[in-house]
Amino acid sequence: MRALVTGGAGFIGSHLVEGLLHSGYDVEVIDNLSTGARHNLAHLEADGRLQVTIDSILNESLMDRTIGDADLVFHLAAAVGVKWVLEHPLSSLETNLRGTDIVLAAADRHNRPVLVASTSEVYGKNDSGPLGEDDDRILGSSMVTRWLYATAKAADEALALAYWHERELPTMILRFFNTIGPRQTGRYGMVVPRFIGQALRNEPITVYGDGHQTRCFTYVGDVVRSVIALAECKNAWGEVFNVGREDEISIQDLALRVTNLTGSRSQIVYIPYDEAYQQGFEDMRRRVPDVTKLRRYVGFVPETDLDEALRRIIAVHPAAPARAL
Repeated sequence: MRALVTGGAGFIGSHLVEGLLHSGYDVEVIDNLSTGARHNLAHLEADGRLQVTIDSILNESLMDRTIGDADLVFHLAAAVGVKWVLEHPLSSLETNLRGTDIVLAAADRHNRPVLVASTSEVYGKNDSGPLGEDDDRILGSSMVTRWLYATAKAADEALALAYWHERELPTMILRFFNTIGPRQTGRYGMVVPRFIGQALRNEPITVYGDGHQTRCFTYVGDVVRSVIALAECKNAWGEVFNVGREDEISIQDLALRVTNLTGSRSQIVYIPYDEAYQQGFEDMRRRVPDVTKLRRYVGFVPETDLDEALRRIIAVHPAAPARAL
């Protein structure tokens, strides 16, 4: 079985590539390295079953060829992180909208099944919960850049589901909830690697807002296991799945947890959203997934304890001193 992974040099993508190779797949990666990194795959490139192409999913002839050669497509290439989207709204929209259109059109020509990576961001400001796959989306004004990403990913979902309903192309939507793990960078606004880096350097840990907003963090190994299991579940095509862990924690408590686990001398500093991002930035107070559907289809849900996930990340962080290893 040959799998194509778009965005395969990224954080989640590289772990998925690793999991697919371990499961016996041949894997081709397409990544333009805008947010991914070649070194994320360095430990795998001696494997003759892996092929890596550095190019864009906007290259239509390339995507037509590589999708035609694949048996299964994992579409993860996308703009990632609140900070990146706010700073690059046009390129983010082009990648997320036009890129997905190109992937799905090629998959339709060759009748190749596609798993489309989406995000909990599509729920917007809906802070009820736990959130089920069919719960309402509540978005702010289209003039607020914060919601461009949610809008684009929701459009990706709609397009994939339209191909399923109208053309019978096997598609599946995977909504990831705050995936964390080794290889994740804090450059794009990801809170866990940012906190851990600050703590290991004994710098102030910068919490945006009042810190009482809550999130659920999911270890990347659990995400990969879930994604591969769904890809191999014949009844899952045409469906939408939350992929996350249900235990929630406030961002303030997350900062304290990181401080304790690293033995850091860092102090917590609170930064208003307008200073951290831009004037008029909006956030949600709570985001918790309902993963009942995931459990029903594959028989398990992400279960790695947050402390264990944080320890694994701390152990391999570039700033980690010998005592933390």
